[in-house]
Amino acid sequence: MTQRYFGCYETFDTTGKDQGGALLSADNLVGDEFTVQMEMTEEGHTAWLVNRFGKRVGFFSPSFSRKLGILQAEGLTIKAVLSFVAFSTEPEPGHYWGEAAVIAYAPAYATEFERFIAQVGARMADSVRTNVAFDNTAVDRIIDSGGEWMPSQTVPLPKKSKGMMVMKDKRSFTDKLVEQGRARNKGCYVASWLFIIALAVLIVWGIYSLFFASGA
Repeated sequence: MTQRYFGCYETFDTTGKDQGGALLSADNLVGDEFTVQMEMTEEGHTAWLVNRFGKRVGFFSPSFSRKLGILQAEGLTIKAVLSFVAFSTEPEPGHYWGEAAVIAYAPAYATEFERFIAQVGARMADSVRTNVAFDNTAVDRIIDSGGEWMPSQTVPLPKKSKGMMVMKDKRSFTDKLVEQGRARNKGCYVASWLFIIALAVLIVWGIYSLFFASGA
């Protein structure tokens, strides 16, 4: 039987501070969907993570890149969902890296798996790391449900090693505002900013009442 699906969590590295800084920006949010771009060099396969703006922000190890190259040669579509971004101080001078849920699927089931990946990303934004490594029975459930079925199993964050700092593993309130603006969801975007303004006014009023009104 032709392979229909592959999924796992895999770490990736960056070329330096430029890519590391980009990963920390609002252009690359936890839960964002990335494409995977294969490149063949003298050293072998390199699988690059490419964000929605067409920018390379990281790369997978040579061994995993070879695995993805084989999947691509078999005709599978490969996508990745950003799970977290970290910085490690060792080895010096330190480096940025991260992890992504990597999902490959047969194009015949694009509609089902695009829906599934969107749900994985939405949960990842809230720091819920959905298990994406399945047997054929689970793959059938995804396809039969039109991509609506989600497994209950989750995957924990890797244990922190010495000198490792997780820079982001979910979307902040500000990240969500940025995403609403990108989607041009003007109603939610305006409502969110009105909430922030109202909260700021409430804080100022509280400070005034506490320190000034009481002394009048």
